[in-house]
This record gives sequence, structure tokens and C-alpha cells, in this order.
Amino acid sequence: MTIALIHATAYPISGPVIEDATILIENGQISAVSTALDIAEDIPCIDLTGKFVMPGLIDAHCHIGVMAEGVGDTEHDVNERTDPITPHLRAIDAIHPQDMAFEDALKGGVTLVNTGPGSANLVGGQCAVIRTFGRTVEEMAVLAPSAMKLALGENPKRVYGRVQGKAPATRMGNAAMLREWLMKAQDYADSSAYPDVSSKHCRDLRLQELARVVRGELAVHVHCHRADDIMSAIRIAEEFALRLVLVHATEGYLVSDIIAEKNIPCLVGPVIRSRRKYETRGMRLDNFFKLQKSGVQVAMQTDELSMTRLLRVCGALMVQEGVSEDVALRSMTLTPAEILGLNKMYGSLEAGKSADLIVLSAPPLEIAHSRVEQVYMSGSCVWSKQEVQDG
Repeated sequence: MTIALIHATAYPISGPVIEDATILIENGQISAVSTALDIAEDIPCIDLTGKFVMPGLIDAHCHIGVMAEGVGDTEHDVNERTDPITPHLRAIDAIHPQDMAFEDALKGGVTLVNTGPGSANLVGGQCAVIRTFGRTVEEMAVLAPSAMKLALGENPKRVYGRVQGKAPATRMGNAAMLREWLMKAQDYADSSAYPDVSSKHCRDLRLQELARVVRGELAVHVHCHRADDIMSAIRIAEEFALRLVLVHATEGYLVSDIIAEKNIPCLVGPVIRSRRKYETRGMRLDNFFKLQKSGVQVAMQTDELSMTRLLRVCGALMVQEGVSEDVALRSMTLTPAEILGLNKMYGSLEAGKSADLIVLSAPPLEIAHSRVEQVYMSGSCVWSKQEVQDG
């Protein structure tokens, strides 16, 4: 199927804004974005005069689908609080496609999310990048696994030390246990891929999955707020040659030069939240700006459920703190796509990429006036504000 979106103001993200743009979509992919396109008479055209088009938004870190909205703790599958080391857990086995948060995210213009386990465990399990529209996880999944979730700081030592009275109970315990299991994974990775189950090196699902991390096949997304936890994450990642991405990096501004020098990406956020605990007391709205100014690759993330629909609001707040509009928009589209390894198909309006895009009533960061009016995935309109009103 071929369609053309005409007379729109397009935000390609990978280049400057294009006035009176035509976006040609063929077989679910963008084939051209230009002001001077000859469209065949038999191609359906959608007139978007006065409208603004940009790539679908990408939330780089959240728990949508595994921490169901509106049901309380009874239906939360986000943390397996029975063992601090659970690399074999997979988000795709817990994602609930009918979670009402998906519709909220879709209405907010978010088309892709990187969702997964929480931060109760040192090794929480495998994240997944999924679409925010679909009946089943199989229909929604884009990349699974997308990363291995790790956590340092207060969460693991509280969940296991203070609540359950077992290791890890300190930051030293966090680091030591993580090193212990990474060393085991190295040993396991050095053995044959599928060892004889009758030998002393029986197959172990946890080590099999963690071996992918130490072999560099799978990035680690490490939950850390305080600057000292950030440095611990860097220290351990360097010891084991891990592909490190910092999640939250709440006090990243204190060590932004080190993060930049080591070329470590950060998924910053949430920014619309109170300082809920001691380790987030250093939270500042200008953290993103300071990291980006230092040369760190930074993507915006919301962390939570209903917050996902407010991703553009987070971007607008960053502009208030000194971030350019171009960088803010990129931080929720092309930058997260790059960090997640999806930029060949997502994150910008370019020929050859998936036609995942949103239509807005006003420029994207003019939050008071800009409403999402349509959402396209693979060239098909999956949500329309007008259809909802007419229905």
C-alpha cells in the first residue's frame, strides 16, 4: 500500500525542519521526505495543511506492561523479589498487552518503549523494545532482549538486606555479588556453548543468559542515582568489558566529564517526580543539560507508567533548562534509537525507515497547544483523535 502525507511541516530529526513537506510511504516504510515530489494520481493523499509531523516517540526506559496500570501491587510482575540474581527473566513473558497504559502512551505519541524488570534485584532480567499497539507481545515486539537490567545502590540492599535479612545488605555487598556472578558467567562463557548435561558443567539458564553480557552480545542498563553508584557501575563495567548504559544517572552532573570521556550513554529521568528517597536528593532539572553540554549521549526516559504519555512534557522542561529544541526532540526519538541499536529503522523521518510517525496540531514542544492527532505505525494509522471523537 502506498500513501502520501502532503503539505505538512515535517521534523525529520536527522535534519532541519521541512515546510510544506510530502512524506511518501510505501509498504510500511518511508520512501521519501521532500518539498518537491511528483505524486502519481492514483496514490491516496492525506492533506496535513497546518499540521506537524515527526517520528514516533521512543521511551528509552520504563516498566509499561510489566507493572500494570490501575491494579496496585496485585498484578505487578516487575520485580522477582526471591533472588537478587535473575538474568534469565524475560520481560516478554510478563508484558500485558491490554495494560491501559499502552493506550495512554499511544495517545501521547509514544510508539516504542524499552520496558523491562525493575530495580529490586542486582540482575533483574532482560528488557524488550515493543510497540505500544498490538494484541499480543509477538505483534508488539521489535527487539527482545534489548538489554540486561542491573541495579546498584539502595534498592537491592533494601529489598534483600533490610527486608529479607540476607545478602546483599550493603553497597559493598552489591558490588561483590555482582562481580561473583560475572566471574561465573565468564567461566561459563569459556566452556562450550551447550555442554554435556552429564558433566560437572551442566547447562545453567542464569549463566547462559549472563554469558551473553560478558561476551558483549547484550548491553547492561544499570540503575544508579548517586554519583558513587555511577562510578561503581563504570568500575565494574570496565573490569568485565561490559557494554554499559547508565539508567537515571541522577547525579550524573557531578561526574559528567568522566561519563563523557568514557563515552557512556545515559538514559536520564524521570524528571517529573519528587525526591522520594535519600539517594535521589541530588535530583536537578538541569542534569540533562549538564550531561549533554559535557558531550554525553543522553536520551530522555520516564521510568513509570502513566508518565510515558508525558514524554514530550519532559522534553519541554529540558528546553526550559537550556537544552536546545533540536536536542530535546532528538533525545526522545533518534538518540534512544541509537542507544538501543534501532536507528537503522526508527527514530527519524528518512527513506528506508519504518513509517512510525505522529501528526500534531502544533510544534512538538509547544505543549499547551500541541495535541497528538494521529499515530502511524508501519504506515498504518493505528490511532486518530478524530475517530475517537466521532465514535
